[in-house]
Amino acid sequence: MVARRITIVGAGIIGLWQALTLARAGHAVRLIEASVTPFADAASRWAGAMVAPDCEAEAAPEVVRALGHEALALWRATYPDLLCRGSLVVAAPRDRGELTRFARLTRGAQALDAAALAELEPALGGRFATGLYFPQEAHMETPRALDFLLAAVRNCGVEVHLGRTWQPDQAVEQGGTGLVIDCRGLAARTALPQLRGVRGERLLLRSSEVRLSRPVRLLHPRASFYIVPWSEGRFMVGATVIESADTVAVTVRSALELLGLAYALHPAFGEAEILELGAGVRPAFPDNVPRIVVRGRTIHVNGAYRHGFLLAPVLARAVAAHLSNGRVDDQIMSIEQPATA
Repeated sequence: MVARRITIVGAGIIGLWQALTLARAGHAVRLIEASVTPFADAASRWAGAMVAPDCEAEAAPEVVRALGHEALALWRATYPDLLCRGSLVVAAPRDRGELTRFARLTRGAQALDAAALAELEPALGGRFATGLYFPQEAHMETPRALDFLLAAVRNCGVEVHLGRTWQPDQAVEQGGTGLVIDCRGLAARTALPQLRGVRGERLLLRSSEVRLSRPVRLLHPRASFYIVPWSEGRFMVGATVIESADTVAVTVRSALELLGLAYALHPAFGEAEILELGAGVRPAFPDNVPRIVVRGRTIHVNGAYRHGFLLAPVLARAVAAHLSNGRVDDQIMSIEQPATA
C-alpha cells in the first residue's frame, strides 16, 4: 500500500469514519469542516443512530441490509458504548395489518405475543398484543457516538480543522499521492447533481415514568416512527421523511405527529419534558443507496439518506480497500472520468 496524503472534507458521520479508517490504515489524513462547532451543520446530529439493517430492509434494497450487518460488526469492534439489545416493532390493534406487512418485507424477526413482549419491555406490557423483535440490531446515543469518533480520529493523528472552508483548487497538491474525499452531503450537489434533500425532523424528550431498553418502532399506515432510549431518562423520537431540502425549523404538523407517536406508545409521555426539537436534511440519490464516486484524485462519498450511521463503516472500508489494492465494490462504487475544464 502506498501511504497517501488525504484531505477529507466534511466531519459528519461519513467523514469521521473515513478519517478514522484511513488513518488507521497508515495514511496521513487531514479533516476539514466548515462549522466552528463540531456537528453544528451536520445532518448526522439529528440521526436516530440505530444500526438496524433488518428493520431498514422494509423499504431499502437488499444491499443495505447485507452491508448493514457487516457494518454492525465494525461498530462493535470500534465503539464500546454500542448497545446491542435489538429492536422492537409494534402496532396499534387497528394497524395489525402493518405489522404483518413489515414481517413479510423483513428478515430476522422473532414474533412475540403479549406475554413475551411484556417480558422484553415491561413498560409496554398490556399495551400491545403482538410485536416483532429483531435481535441482531443495535443503537447508540447520537451525540456521544459522534464525540467518541471525533476523539478517536484525533488520537489517530488526524489533523482536524474546524471553521475552515474547503478550497477545491488547493486541496490536492500538484503531483504526489494526495487526494480528496468529499463527504459534504448536500453541499456537494454541484459535483453530484443527482443528490436531493430529504428532510427529517425529530424531538428529544425526558421522562422519569417510562423505561425502555431498546428502540421501539410504532407502525402506522402513513409512516412508521421510532423512539430510541438514551441515558438519563431521555428519548429521541423520530423521524419525519419529507421530500424537501428546506432547512426551516420543525413544523407544527410534524411536532404533533411525533408527540402523538410518543403518547400512543405510552401515555406517560404526555407528562414528559420536551428538551429539543430539531430538523436536518439528509442527502440522497434517487434509489436511496449511498455511493462512492471515484473521479481521479477526488472521491465522493455521499447519499447516505437514512443510512448514515448504518453504512458509514462499510463505506470507509470500501474506500480503504480501493486505495490499498484497487478493489471496486460495484454495489456502492463507480469509477468516472474527472470533469474537464
